[in-house]
Amino acid sequence: MASQGKTYLKFGAATVVILLMLGYLAYTGVQDSKSYYVTIKELRTLGDQAYGRRLRVAGNVQSGSIKRAGTHVQFVLVEQDQTLSVDYNGTEAPPDTFKDESQALADGSFGRDGVFHAKQLQAKCASKYAPQQGIPANGIQPGQPSKSITQVQPPAARAAVAN
Repeated sequence: MASQGKTYLKFGAATVVILLMLGYLAYTGVQDSKSYYVTIKELRTLGDQAYGRRLRVAGNVQSGSIKRAGTHVQFVLVEQDQTLSVDYNGTEAPPDTFKDESQALADGSFGRDGVFHAKQLQAKCASKYAPQQGIPANGIQPGQPSKSITQVQPPAARAAVAN
């Protein structure tokens, strides 16, 4: 009976050790994947706290600042009157929407050299997806009747329905 108690004790101790290890791995995984969103102005005021942290910084790409070499891209982000040099050295090429005056979001770390070293890059061109001037997002002008299905169908389809 005493040997059975020792077996339970060993099994319980092993279970506790495994649970502690899983908890530690989960905690470190969350810490490594956590990133803080900061503005360029906030980044400048962080001081030594900015170094070694995973950060996300957004802004508009300054015209004429993009320098490409394969998947390696250097550019300058502008937000209000603040600028930030960014060095992107990711595994994927920047998205197609990444160009002058586009909005970009860089994910990486701020180096002591004053350059933001990005590992991920997202870009969007707001003007590409915005409705044309004077036309609402649904495409229907005020006071304009909406089109019915028969009005939208091509003439061949209307003829087949009429027969």
